[in-house]
Amino acid sequence: MSVLVRAAVLVAPGRYEVQEFPRPRLEDGAALLRMEMSGICGTDKHTYQGETKQYAGTPAETDTPFPIIQGHENVGVIDEITPSAAERLEFYGQRLGVGDRVTMCPDVVCGRCYSCTHVMGYVWCDRSECYGNSFTSAVAPHLMGGWAEYLYLRPDTFVYKVPSGLSPRVAVLAEVMACTASLDKVKEFSSYAMEGFNSGDTVVVIGSGPLGLLHIAKADMMGAGRIVATDLSAYRLDWARRFGADETINVTATTSEERVERIRELTDGRGADVVLHMANTPASFVEGIEMLKRGGMMLEMGNFADTGEVSINVHRHICSKNIRLIGLTNHPSTGYGPAMRLMERYADRYPFDEMVTHEFGLADADTAMRTSMSPQSMKVAMVPALP
Repeated sequence: MSVLVRAAVLVAPGRYEVQEFPRPRLEDGAALLRMEMSGICGTDKHTYQGETKQYAGTPAETDTPFPIIQGHENVGVIDEITPSAAERLEFYGQRLGVGDRVTMCPDVVCGRCYSCTHVMGYVWCDRSECYGNSFTSAVAPHLMGGWAEYLYLRPDTFVYKVPSGLSPRVAVLAEVMACTASLDKVKEFSSYAMEGFNSGDTVVVIGSGPLGLLHIAKADMMGAGRIVATDLSAYRLDWARRFGADETINVTATTSEERVERIRELTDGRGADVVLHMANTPASFVEGIEMLKRGGMMLEMGNFADTGEVSINVHRHICSKNIRLIGLTNHPSTGYGPAMRLMERYADRYPFDEMVTHEFGLADADTAMRTSMSPQSMKVAMVPALP
């Protein structure tokens, strides 16, 4: 008799069902992960709301298929593994066995397209697929998202052994922390002409959810001079201060003009050196540009899904300000090891272990999703072992 595996399935936008699937048989090179925890990402929220288009305007453009098991910020323990996977599945060449705790990059790449062969480290594949986003649960092996008791790890998955010093509550942040490699990208532009991200620079982070929060910590680690965080939630701004923000601005209590003026006041009238746009709405995009100094740099990472359009004056906002604008829709597969090492090294400085503020079982997926949208939450996680 086959063993059945429970999963929270998003059968349509806004509607979850707990369903059962057969425990899959492993192909050569594959493994089965007993899920411990899976974080709810902003992308998951967009999918829940029916905003399913990703990588719009690129060869990788896709619409999330339904029904689907969400969950791409995953940590779990190897429950079953084939001999070849034990030798070759781990990204850094470590041997894997039953009982090992691992996390994984959700993006599966072809390895052959132009992006795969020319853009080293980043998963910019023209035929990219993503756990929790691209694979419908209607097709075997079904368990291709973390909101299930088990997750199927294909042979072409990037898998990373979790250091012994990291608990599941911290390791579940690895994917989000890997996204902060975006600041390493910004650092590449640093110069004596005071472009890019230099030591002592003023950095503004728009959006202080989990992605913004870890970027605040990373900017602090990398030598930012002053970090200013903005958000709609006083609760999240308190978190921002705990993670290194020197100043916070509550968006609900200020106008856009007041926020821009406050940044100028803090920089002797110049404006911010770097703005990190981590909000999953385009509404504050132009405001971020307004906050920049002449020759400043802005990183856009918050709008991973297609959330609509904004109006921009190319002369005023781009050309005359001499700004550098960087768009990033993903993180590097090479970033997981450094991300976990940083969280382990700086555990005494930043409360990574407290970032998961809410945990829910599979039957409460809808409540979990709604809680993740609350201004009184930080990282909300699905824990399949909970009732």
